[in-house]
Amino acid sequence: MGDAAEELDAVLSGRGWDLGGIYDGTPQPGDAVRLGSSACYVVLAVLFNDEDGVLLVQEAKAECRGTWYLPAGRMEPGESVVAALRREVKEETGLECEPLTLLALEERGPAWLRFVFLARPTGGTLKTLEDADAESLQAKWWGGPLDPLPLRAPDILPLLDLATRYRRSPPHPPTLPQELPCAHLCLRLLVAFTPCPPGHLWVLLNISGPPRLPVVACGTHPTQIRRGLRLPVLGFLGGCLPPDPQIGPMGLLGLQHRAGGPGGADGVCLNVLVSLQPRGAGEGPPPELCHPAFRWWRVEEEGLRGRILQRLREGGTVPIRS
Repeated sequence: MGDAAEELDAVLSGRGWDLGGIYDGTPQPGDAVRLGSSACYVVLAVLFNDEDGVLLVQEAKAECRGTWYLPAGRMEPGESVVAALRREVKEETGLECEPLTLLALEERGPAWLRFVFLARPTGGTLKTLEDADAESLQAKWWGGPLDPLPLRAPDILPLLDLATRYRRSPPHPPTLPQELPCAHLCLRLLVAFTPCPPGHLWVLLNISGPPRLPVVACGTHPTQIRRGLRLPVLGFLGGCLPPDPQIGPMGLLGLQHRAGGPGGADGVCLNVLVSLQPRGAGEGPPPELCHPAFRWWRVEEEGLRGRILQRLREGGTVPIRS
């Protein structure tokens, strides 16, 4: 299982791994993803200064003019995730920045993804009312409670809480996008089974060729989009496990995207950790598989097993918020 161990190491380390263009289960991918037509990606940044003030933007758009929000905006075709983050922060606040880690992935189905970053300022001049334009009216470092401010939306409050807790005690390693090509929206799955009492660990592998982690594509039909990223995972596992598998929360280990990918595509591969919950007493081996292309691999190398178990703990991955 040498190839699989290398892939696991790369995914757990946030380096990513080449997709190879092979997808498991259904649906199979259709046309390549295009920003502005089949998908929308949004970047959002949380920045603090040395006095623990958070960087806020006063909106200029007619529908929310005068309200306050975190720097955010849509990615443009041919733009990398990090380039989009830097551009949006610069346009809205006047500051340059460097991303530190993904804080969360927010999704409204695979056609709309928002990448939430913790970042740090690296230069520039804070935008004032004299610099107001169509991007924003001004930006400010805000150090007090947000109650006095009219917010564009309260959805930034849990993100600020998440950023504050991460700065205090990071629950997962720094996680940044990796520039690897992807034509479609897909998920590479690290499906882990740990019985109780803990100590053993199995990982699901595709063995139809060199052993590898399964990869599933996200459908773009309206019914599939409405049910979000969990739908393709449930569909895939339902095809190779006994009925009604007990699936725990999904967590993000990393994402792969390259601007202007194959044929100019804007696809994203999300490397996702999924825990399979034991039934009953929870002891013994994982459930028997009903698909010949897959098998359980018992992870016996202590270091690799420990790293996977560490990421399975609460907060060990970047949260996926639906």
